[in-house]
Amino acid sequence: MFTHVMIGSNDLNQAKRFYDATFAALGGTHGEMDARGRLIYAHQGSRLMITKPIDGMPATAANGGTIGIAAASPDHVLAWYKAGTEYGGTAIESPPVERPNGSFVAYLRDPDGNKLTVRTLPRT
Repeated sequence: MFTHVMIGSNDLNQAKRFYDATFAALGGTHGEMDARGRLIYAHQGSRLMITKPIDGMPATAANGGTIGIAAASPDHVLAWYKAGTEYGGTAIESPPVERPNGSFVAYLRDPDGNKLTVRTLPRT
């Protein structure tokens, strides 16, 4: 059901030290920084991503956080987006769009402000 969890950080170097150590203690591997400046930890198809918030504000318990949910098709993404905006969600970032990796993605904030994304899996 979930594709990834993204959380915000005000200090990515400190976050990397903490998560490298704690995931190593669990038998995991060190995180990798991607081209967009996000710290990524992957394990058995799941990902935890850590980033500075894209809105430029300080990271808090939810600022910079995104809950990613898998969708079976672009039609499902569009239906989720439509239902979400009709039932109190707020459209954010871009309209639903296909990404360069072939995934189709949409973003909303729920009525409480939590950031959500629904996406199809990328092309392989």
